[in-house]
Amino acid sequence: MKTLFKPMLYTTLTTMAGFASLAFTPIPPVKTFGLFIAFGVFVAWFWTMIFIPASIMFIPKRMLQNFGLKQEKRVNKNPSKMLRFLESMGEVTYQQPKRVIGVTVLLAFVAVYGILQIRINDNPILWFNASHPIRIADRILNEHFGGTYMAYLSLEPEVIAGEPGQYVEGFTKDLSAHVKKQEGLIPMIGDVAVQTNIEAEHLRDEGLLGGVFLDRLESFINNKLDTASLETMEAWEEMLLVIDQQGQKDQTFKQPEVLQYMAQLQMHLLNTGIVGKSNSLADVVKTVHRELLLGEDAAYRIPGTANAVAQTLITYQNSHRPQDLWHFVTPDYRTTSIWVQLKSGDNIDMAQVVQSVDQFIQSTPPPMPLKHQWFGLTYINVIWQEKMVSGMLEAFIGSFVIVLLMMIVLFRSVLWGVLSMIPLTLTIALIYGMIGLIGKDYDMPVAVLSSLSLGLSIDYAIHFLVRSRTLHEKYGTWAKAHRHAFGEPVRAIVRNAIVVGVGFLPLLAAPLVPYQTVGFFIAAILLSAGATTVVILPALITLMEPWLFPQKHAVTPASPDLKGGAF
Repeated sequence: MKTLFKPMLYTTLTTMAGFASLAFTPIPPVKTFGLFIAFGVFVAWFWTMIFIPASIMFIPKRMLQNFGLKQEKRVNKNPSKMLRFLESMGEVTYQQPKRVIGVTVLLAFVAVYGILQIRINDNPILWFNASHPIRIADRILNEHFGGTYMAYLSLEPEVIAGEPGQYVEGFTKDLSAHVKKQEGLIPMIGDVAVQTNIEAEHLRDEGLLGGVFLDRLESFINNKLDTASLETMEAWEEMLLVIDQQGQKDQTFKQPEVLQYMAQLQMHLLNTGIVGKSNSLADVVKTVHRELLLGEDAAYRIPGTANAVAQTLITYQNSHRPQDLWHFVTPDYRTTSIWVQLKSGDNIDMAQVVQSVDQFIQSTPPPMPLKHQWFGLTYINVIWQEKMVSGMLEAFIGSFVIVLLMMIVLFRSVLWGVLSMIPLTLTIALIYGMIGLIGKDYDMPVAVLSSLSLGLSIDYAIHFLVRSRTLHEKYGTWAKAHRHAFGEPVRAIVRNAIVVGVGFLPLLAAPLVPYQTVGFFIAAILLSAGATTVVILPALITLMEPWLFPQKHAVTPASPDLKGGAF
């Protein structure tokens, strides 16, 4: 019992570490899954160590006689096909260890090549089988329409509010230019402009700008109109016109040059081949402008002035529900959004669109500084994928280091600890290399398996190395011990890998592709881990026996301390 307790404890802890590492990912459902399974593994181990020994105490000794297959009796009987195969494999690993390691290195290179081919991508619609009605509907809709995957590009001025002094300075400059044009037409406009400038300076001293500044200045002018003489009334009314023009100037997305830039950006999106259609405030303005001019195709354009743009928008609101316009722009016309329809829900396509927009804005600067940002479910999936990849990588590295340290503590040896990690490392490399070679996307289910494979793969190495150390101590050399290692220990490992691996294969019949992926790859991980353990480790022990079993440390390795081995 003492001999078995520590290996079972460490296999349990490594499995828990693999699942618990998911708690470090930034995705709450994955955290919950990892912690829940880790706790379940611990509970299963606890009841195994408590319930099974207690249950055995109630079994009469006579019923335990000749229980199982004894090593000394097996020699005189006809071995099974599995046993003959394992024994012959054991001889190959002992007689030709360099060839075994050579093939292992070759497989490692192939695995690395496959890993470099991995494409990181996810698409929730692909979680359904190709024959599922949802997949069929998705394909048909995207063939006949602009696209069913929505993303939204928000645009707004780079600097919404500057310094009050700068804002008032710009206003007074525009006011002076307007006064010069009207001096010979409107009497007293110069004196009225002076009073308006003085009030503007007072508002500047209060720190006002933008809409608040204009509202206060408009109130001042209206008060002056109430008491104005006939000579100055027209001049004060002209000041209201300047206020209105300044307000429209602050409304970024009423400016023709900005709308034309948006239309140019939309055309760039269509040219990517990924975007099927886009809609924006520019489309609304062009459509209304065309209808106002009797539907002529040449009139499908942005008007040349902000006032003309404003007229088209007022017409649109009068012919529709007024609030419909606010789906594209905020009431202050300082934030707008472009609706982008993609024909594919693949994250790599959305990421390519984002990159394309960044490149366009960098190479073709807007007429005024604008900042942009994406939102919408399709874009959220891209951010989720980035979090998933980085989070899973951190979880994998963390759990790998934890498992390595646990192996060093278990075997009381850095060399033995590193040795135990070799089958695990090769298993992970082979599985993910296969993913890259067959062209399967690195998606959410595959990412989760990266951490789970750690806890599942290391168990076989623990059992094999502990038993190998015990047998080497008993028989003195690996030449004698390896034949016994390929008896009960290897047979148990192979059977466990087959039974547990096959146990996951029913998931292949699940209706959702992620379940099928988990079933196939966990089965592949278990079978690969078992195979690499019973092939690579004995070959390495054969080559490294002088370093693994130095005579000065030749004490019982299977004792509760598991002492022995080189540091």
